[in-house]
Amino acid sequence: MSFDEDDRVVLSDEHSEFDGQEGRVTQVMENMFGDATYTVSFEDGQETGIPEDDLSSADADADE
Repeated sequence: MSFDEDDRVVLSDEHSEFDGQEGRVTQVMENMFGDATYTVSFEDGQETGIPEDDLSSADADADE
């Protein structure tokens, strides 16, 4: 699943201080291999270079 700017997402990365937090995609970039990486803003900061596999849609969680 790919994400666009302003999408609400949840980060799943046990090495991140934002693990399990909901944030908003602020930038979508493409790395040198053609894969998308994301910058996500959280309430207490932001994280850059997040791979798509570490994100899930926060909107999907709300629909359940």
